Parts: sequence; C-alpha cells; structure tokens
Amino acid sequence: MNRQLVNEIARLGKGEWEVTAVAPLFMYGDLRPIHLETDYKEICRLQAVPVYFSKPTHILIYDWRLKEIINQGWDLVHCWEEPYIFAGGQVAWWMPDKTPLIYRTAQSLSKRYPPPFNWIEKYAMNRATGWICSGQIVAENLKSRPGYSLPMQLIPLGIDVNYFYPNRDAGLKIRRLLTWEEEGIPVIGYLGRLIPEKGLNLLMRVLDSLQTPWRALFVGTGTMESSLRRWAKRYPEQVRICTNVKHGEVPQYLNAMDILVAPSQTMPNWREQFGRMLIEAFACGVPVIGSDSGEIPDVIQDAGLVVGEKDESGWVAAISDLLNSASQRQELAHKGLERSHTFYTWPIIAKQHLQFFNELLDN
Repeated sequence: MNRQLVNEIARLGKGEWEVTAVAPLFMYGDLRPIHLETDYKEICRLQAVPVYFSKPTHILIYDWRLKEIINQGWDLVHCWEEPYIFAGGQVAWWMPDKTPLIYRTAQSLSKRYPPPFNWIEKYAMNRATGWICSGQIVAENLKSRPGYSLPMQLIPLGIDVNYFYPNRDAGLKIRRLLTWEEEGIPVIGYLGRLIPEKGLNLLMRVLDSLQTPWRALFVGTGTMESSLRRWAKRYPEQVRICTNVKHGEVPQYLNAMDILVAPSQTMPNWREQFGRMLIEAFACGVPVIGSDSGEIPDVIQDAGLVVGEKDESGWVAAISDLLNSASQRQELAHKGLERSHTFYTWPIIAKQHLQFFNELLDN
C-alpha cells in the first residue's frame, strides 16, 4: 500500500516512463518492524536493498547495493528520504553528476540542525534539482532556507479510494467485534500514533467533559498506550483501544466511526505535517474534526470542523454538536467524500508528479 503512488505513476506514464521503486528489505519503523511485502500485481519494478541502523531513521543507511542501482543510467531519481538525514545524503553522494535528483520533504518547522545533519542537508540540496512537499506550511518554511531556492512543487498525499470508501457493513462488523451494539450511541474515533503530540491528553479531558452519550475507538500504537488504558478503565463499556490493526484493516475501523477527531498539538520540535488520517476518513465518508495545528486546516478546509488546538471548551462544543446532529454528520460526510475524490486520489497525485518531472527534464 505504501507503493501505490509509484505504481500509479507507472500506470499513467506507461509508454513514456519506466518506473522502479527501491525499498528497504527490512526496517524497524516507528511503530513496528516492517518486512518488505511484494505484490505480483504491481506495475513498477521493485528493488529490495538492506538497510542498517533503521531506528531512529535519522541515522538509517542503505547497503552498497543502492549505489549499484543509482548508477544504472536513470533519467530522474525521486528520493523519499529527508535531505538532512544520513540516507538522504547517501543518495546525493552516490548520484551520477548529471542525473536530476528530486527530494520529498516534510519539514514543517524551521530548525537548525546540528552537525553532521546540517552539513548533509547543505550537500544534498546543492546536489538536488528540485523538491516536493505536501503542505503549504512546509513550502513557506523552506522557501527561504538556504539551498531550497530550486524548482518546487506542492503535491499532497493521496488516497486509494478502492480501499477507503464508505462501507456500512464493514463498520458494523467491527462494532460487533468490539462487543458494541451495531447502532445507537455515536462512536468518536481516533486514528494514529498514541503520543502526546497527537493531542491524546486533551482528547481524554474533552471526553471526560462531554454530557452527551458517547463511545470512543482508538486505533494505533505508541508511548501513551499505558496511560490511555489507565484512563479507559473509567469507561469499560464506552472505550475500545485497538493496537494491532494492520494498515489494510484501517478502512473497516474507520467505517465503524461516526466522527474522526485529530486534536494534534504543536510542539517545539513538531507540528502536524499533513494528517493522512483526515483524507482516509474523508474517503470513508466519516465526518472530521481537526485542530489548527500545522497543515490540518488546509487539508480540511470546509469539509470538516477546525478547532483551536488549545481550545478545550471549543472541542467539547464541536464534538457535542456532531454527536447530537446526525444531519450535520451526514452533511460533513458528503463534503469530505467529495473533497477526497476531487483532490486526493492517487491518479490525481501521480499526474502532478509526472507533470513536475517532465517540466524539470524539459528545462
């Protein structure tokens, strides 16, 4: 599923582009160990490369096999490694001189990196031909940064509407699995990492303050799992915490929700860079409430509700309004579904990538 963009680029570019994806054979990942999964239906060619020191990803490095692949005479290389980390610098170091190199970056805060990361970023961007980001805040943050005065394209993340779509039966099945009655009290859903930055402390306080009956479904893993479970003991019939949901199962769990909340909180070293869960909920016809952290307001626009990230009473009011109004939930569900199909499907996103690549090659 993480190679859907690459495969869509290969499908749209058939006859003009030959596309190869290079992926780690294994890495520890943020949430769980990840082994490379292959699919015989893929359109792109897939090359597996061992990586080392993949936790944390800042010091991840690729095996020498990557150098062999990079030097196979490509017309363009698109790198989904940040230009300031070891792997991003590795790609720049091994690139042939005249091959265009395009980075994808998500630096939503203006940071001063310590050595050697600042040296790596300077070297990588001096070698780059252009860069892509997924949000306006990242674009604004980087456009004046040394090394980023290159051709840039703002292209959002995408969604596969063949996986993420309204499916009432799938949602009811999950509710039965969770031992909830299928209908009745609305379900407030959270999808993402269980970490402070995602606003879980605020969300627990908000749920404590609600006067309208509610149920809450948390899907994800992270360092706050134990504290979340301690809090959930107060609500044994109302709260479910699911930490073993695979990516391919996410659409079913989204369809079990009546509302998705994304109360992300800006931190000194982090703010929301996009919010993939927002467009996944849109595509499943689930109304969304998000904070005003980072890129969330621009992703949601008028297709959901935006509440100040520190506005606890505002969150109580927004959730209460949706819990009490099935018609408002239905209206937002329709707007979100329309927005996902208008802006965020993989064919739309892949077309924007190909247009940018062709522009760079034509110049």
